[in-house]
Amino acid sequence: MKRDRLIQAYRSGMVAEAGMIAHGRGEAFDYLLGECTIPEAEEAEMAAASLLLNASNPVISVNGNVAALCPEAVVGLAKAIPAKLEVNLFYRTDERMKLITKHLKDHGARKVLGMKPDAQIPGLEHARGLCTEEGIFSADVVLVPLEDGDRAQALRKMGKTTIVIDLNPLSRSARAASVTIVDEVTRAIPKITGFVGEMRGLPPAKAFDNELHLRKAIDRITNSLFELRCAFK
Repeated sequence: MKRDRLIQAYRSGMVAEAGMIAHGRGEAFDYLLGECTIPEAEEAEMAAASLLLNASNPVISVNGNVAALCPEAVVGLAKAIPAKLEVNLFYRTDERMKLITKHLKDHGARKVLGMKPDAQIPGLEHARGLCTEEGIFSADVVLVPLEDGDRAQALRKMGKTTIVIDLNPLSRSARAASVTIVDEVTRAIPKITGFVGEMRGLPPAKAFDNELHLRKAIDRITNSLFELRCAFK
């Protein structure tokens, strides 16, 4: 079903060709994680919920894949926090921006930023760095699901707390983030929303050791590969 959503979104022009490749790469890591939310990911999802709840200007960055795979969930999370939604694309065209913005509004979003950028992320050239002053540029906490490494790194250099959802714990995005959720996006977003409901009104969570959590995720993948190797002996 997820693949079919992406195919239909690609045919409509909402998802870029590279987005299809990225999804397939993620699936490979998900197989090795058992296609489930590992304990380390759940801890990261709790940390993400706390950060978003305690932010002064939380923003959720949405690209074509996120909009195609879980529009209802991402809109629901934005309302639950509440947080702003901003469309931010690697392969930006006006047509793709319009399609994704409309898609989010069709799934309940009241306001979607990004169509009229008035700021630039330092260090990112041309359209890749376009954003809005109201949203990503002035945000203190940014959730960037399925983000590219350059942009994730640039947001950190701006001093922002970045929450990345990435099934690949070795990616630049995963290593650059403040909190990396090594989970599939359609599982991660609803889980963060659930924790937002549970943690509202609670004190901020303790500091999150992202490097330690990435090492634990890599250990799980390594152990999974070892078990598979033994099974084929």
